[in-house]
Amino acid sequence: MKLTVTENRTQELIRYRRQIHKHPELRYEENQTAGFVIDHLKALGLSFQDKIAKTGVVALVDSGKPGKTLLVRADMDALPIFEESKAEYKSVHDGVMHACGHDAHTSILMGLATDIKEDIQSILPKGKVLLVFQPAEEGGQGADKMIEEGILEKYNVDAALALHVWNHIPVGKVGVVDGPMMAAVDEFTISITGISGHGAMPQHTVDPIVVGAHIVTALQTIVSRNTDPLDSCVVTVGSFHAGNAFNVIPETAELKGTVRTYSKKMFKEVPGKLERVVNGIASTFGAKVDIRYERTNQPTINEPFMANVVRKASLNILGQDSVTEEHTKSMGGEDFSAFLMKVPGCYFFVGSMNEAKGLIHPHHSSKFDIDEDSLSIGLSVLKEAIRIYLDEY
Repeated sequence: MKLTVTENRTQELIRYRRQIHKHPELRYEENQTAGFVIDHLKALGLSFQDKIAKTGVVALVDSGKPGKTLLVRADMDALPIFEESKAEYKSVHDGVMHACGHDAHTSILMGLATDIKEDIQSILPKGKVLLVFQPAEEGGQGADKMIEEGILEKYNVDAALALHVWNHIPVGKVGVVDGPMMAAVDEFTISITGISGHGAMPQHTVDPIVVGAHIVTALQTIVSRNTDPLDSCVVTVGSFHAGNAFNVIPETAELKGTVRTYSKKMFKEVPGKLERVVNGIASTFGAKVDIRYERTNQPTINEPFMANVVRKASLNILGQDSVTEEHTKSMGGEDFSAFLMKVPGCYFFVGSMNEAKGLIHPHHSSKFDIDEDSLSIGLSVLKEAIRIYLDEY
């Protein structure tokens, strides 16, 4: 390893991360975290814009030489989870914790701001970097809101990078792929209306439970028979509610679920496929259906040349065999996808798992924690990726 982070900076990153971890805030409530970031930027003498998408903060750093503008994002929000931990930096807010690593991302971006301020020429050979501290990644579409408020146009952004500590990869490894890396996240609710009646006389009814059961089964044909097997898609019904008596066929039933897709093509086509299946089943049984289909995140798709920037940076910092695609693709969602739909970029994972230290719990677990060595690794790789991109492009 050839880390470019000093021991003092490493300790600062750990201190920042533990401070943020101890005081987690839910989406669009990241006021204390944003204040912590703002105080840091002020201390560095960097100008910034705050209150973007309620609690977001951005700071533009200019090398003074003509070149591209690279956006680098960190998310700030926590999750509504009660933390099971004995660490001294355990959440002080019952029922809220940093169970995904956003505290680490914010800390790394704060460290990046310091390093750029202290040694701008080696990190920014030319061009500009836009530091983006984003709210509400966890289901709040914070990236979309910041885009809607015009940060890409205002700062003339050319490309984007973001990292995520990842407890499915060992510390010391970086996960990056070309093309789709994380899935689109869609939610659907299907309300079924039939004709209620006595359970002993079903001939006088239209049973919404039977209709719903057929819909649950038929929806899987979207994946098994209406999708290219090489184009990943998941359709999951996670909730099925109907009736409250053993001998009564109810009038209504409700299904809720999620669809995950990787490609732009499937992202575009799958709502129509679902609607056709559901309406066909309902028509067969004489029921009525109402479908509410909501889109949360788009697919997270890396531009190959930007992914290669991250690969080069990782190899330069961490050496051979440091880059992996194993355990890197996920059907989970990520709203950084909104930036990648607008400008070329790369989203990559920084390994944070350490079995020897017992740091093995998955993201969104009440026992989630990371190997804090990932902080200095993430910052070193990020700085090198910025330098390579601004120098070569």
